Amino acid sequence: MSESEIPPEDGRPVDVYLDLLSIRMDTEDYRLLLRVVEPVLRAIEEHRLSGLDLALDGGDEELPQEVRDEAALVIATAVTGRMDNEVVELEVDESGPVRVVTDATTAADPSRLDEIADYIRQRHRQNDELRGIAEASGLPTDF
Repeated sequence: MSESEIPPEDGRPVDVYLDLLSIRMDTEDYRLLLRVVEPVLRAIEEHRLSGLDLALDGGDEELPQEVRDEAALVIATAVTGRMDNEVVELEVDESGPVRVVTDATTAADPSRLDEIADYIRQRHRQNDELRGIAEASGLPTDF
C-alpha cells in the first residue's frame, strides 16, 4: 500500500502525512517543518486563507530545500486531502527553475508539465509588464 492509499484514521490525511514525516525526517528538520506549516494549517482549519501571506522560509534562518518541499507537500495535502502530491522542478526562463506542487498523474505527464511551465512563463511576462506600467506611473512595484 502506498502512502497515498493509507486511509486516515481521524479523517485528516494531513495528520497521517505529518505522522509519516515525523518517522522519516530528522528530528530538527521535522521541528522546523512544523514551525513553518502550523500557522498555515491553523489558517486552513479556520477558513482564513484568503489574506494569508505564505513564504516557505524559516524567517531568520535558511530552510533546507527538503524542508521547503515537505512543507509545500504538507500544505497541499491539507488543501487537497490527497497524499499523492509531488514537487516538480520546471525550467521556465532565464531566472532558473521553479518548483511546483502537483498531483502524481500530472507530475508524470510531460505535456501537462510543459503547459504548466508555459503558464508560468506567461504570468512572469504579465508581471513584468505590470511592473513597468507601475514604475512609469510612480506606483509601487513590489507585487
